[in-house]
Amino acid sequence: MSHAPEKQTGLGPIDSAFRGIVMLCRIIAGTALVMMTLLLGYQVFGRYVLNDTPTWVDPLSLLLVMLIAFLGAGIGVYENTHLSVVILRKMVPAKIRSVLVVVTDLLMAIFGGLMLWYGGLLTMFKWNSLIPLIQWPEGLRSLPLTICGGMILIFSLGHLVRHLLGRDTRTDSIE
Repeated sequence: MSHAPEKQTGLGPIDSAFRGIVMLCRIIAGTALVMMTLLLGYQVFGRYVLNDTPTWVDPLSLLLVMLIAFLGAGIGVYENTHLSVVILRKMVPAKIRSVLVVVTDLLMAIFGGLMLWYGGLLTMFKWNSLIPLIQWPEGLRSLPLTICGGMILIFSLGHLVRHLLGRDTRTDSIE
């Protein structure tokens, strides 16, 4: 089922900040997607036309894939377009549904917090190692995971607060 994401309301300046974060992440992910496409095109050109394969394209493209995937996941949590199973919530009465929504938001916030914490530890641990062929810090590989964890944490807490204030506009959460 495809639908346009609802505009999140109810938290004033916090929602404005969240929308700004989402817009920035969309710009970064979109730019990374264009860069990755150009890089892979250059790699094919180098391999078949110049007969000199640029080996640095692969590790850089993998960094861009990580960036695109994890920023997209964070945006999906904000817009409630991430993969979720709502069949149970749709089958139960409204009071139980409300409890399930709160539990889900809490679990998502905890999951995001763990991603943020352990992703941050991994990023710091690997920062002084270098990625072969491009000589960039190895910690860049886990930095998108860390950022995504922070996004999931704050966006899930935002959903939870909106729900508890009765301002939740997610269609699978409320009627």
